[in-house]
Amino acid sequence: MAASSPISMQQTPQEQPEASPKPSKKSFVSSLMEAATLRSPSFREDTYFVSLLKSSEKKALQELKQKLSVSHGSESMWGIPLLGGDERADVILLKFLRARDFKVSDSLNMLQKCLAWRKEFGTDNIFEEDLGFKDLEEVVAYMHGYDREGHPVCYNAYGVFRDKEIYDMIFGDEEKLKRFLRWRVQVLERGINLLHFKPGGVNSLIQVTDLKEMPKGELKVASNQILSLFQDNYPEMVARKVFINVPWYFSMLYSMFSPFLTQRTKSKFVIAKEGNVAETLYKFISPENVPVQYGGMSRPGDFQNGPPKPASEFTVKGGEKVNIQIEGIEAGSTITWDIVVGGWDLDYSAEFVPNAEGSYIISIEKARRIASSEEAVHNSFTPIEAGKLVLSVNNTASRRKKVAAYRYMVRKPIV
Repeated sequence: MAASSPISMQQTPQEQPEASPKPSKKSFVSSLMEAATLRSPSFREDTYFVSLLKSSEKKALQELKQKLSVSHGSESMWGIPLLGGDERADVILLKFLRARDFKVSDSLNMLQKCLAWRKEFGTDNIFEEDLGFKDLEEVVAYMHGYDREGHPVCYNAYGVFRDKEIYDMIFGDEEKLKRFLRWRVQVLERGINLLHFKPGGVNSLIQVTDLKEMPKGELKVASNQILSLFQDNYPEMVARKVFINVPWYFSMLYSMFSPFLTQRTKSKFVIAKEGNVAETLYKFISPENVPVQYGGMSRPGDFQNGPPKPASEFTVKGGEKVNIQIEGIEAGSTITWDIVVGGWDLDYSAEFVPNAEGSYIISIEKARRIASSEEAVHNSFTPIEAGKLVLSVNNTASRRKKVAAYRYMVRKPIV
């Protein structure tokens, strides 16, 4: 087993503090980002423990059950009978009540419409269907890993539809649009299948939406239908909505959708402009669970062999060089490592330093500048003598602090 891995940091003394910026008028996006930041801590996800409800909320839950028993005998949702005393049913019913501010009549109406829609749409059998969107999986909408609190994470990215040929192939006529909406529901249902539906458990998803190169007006019809469908039939299923790579025209999109969103929904928003993606996602999702295209370490198929190996996180300040030293590597051992810096744009190198005096330092990866668009480094090395691996990230040419992470595994030689 390898010894601990100290991180040494070297600062360039000549660096001067950055001058304070002149006051300027805030843009709509900046104001929205600030508001989202201020609202986020105030949002608290429900625990769904009936014992913690207010007396008026308990009364509303019992009244909803009573009215549901009169209008519907043995309905179920996500395989859970809504009547009969199952605590998982309380979680579902409380979601509908919360979505309608515990107004029983409105909640019952929403629930009845949802039950009717699920039957008509055939959601219980949607897992088995091949809707012909294999090429869009892991690209447009997909479940990938979990956040720090155990919520499944659903990623959405619509930039691929800027290609007119692809757009016409998916949204060319009404029938194609219906099939796409059905596929989008299929993806969401897969995520909901991962939820606990238990008081105190994981009962909602995290949604990450990538707005990079998203067509401005072409997806308006599809977006409106997806939004309406999800809001009407999946209440309180999203714990947080994270928008990344937010472009200047986000204000138009927000203005378009805002009237349809409740204040509670808006309180879940987190906004990240381009260049700030990894730093934002790391606040909610650990680096080993973040896809490589967003500054993380996770690649498609990584979860097939169980949970990923945790990464160690650190920051690289502006004007700073960080050396990560992985010591105690035996001769003939194979060390494999991953390292990533959010929005790279700095120099990286890797070398092996033997323990024996007089031995030469081996340059494994020569110092090179890594562009902001590059993914996590993944490499391995087998030394012929004992020593340590040193990974270096040099941010002395920048004044911007960056989030970073690394992990490693050492396999000892077979005797």
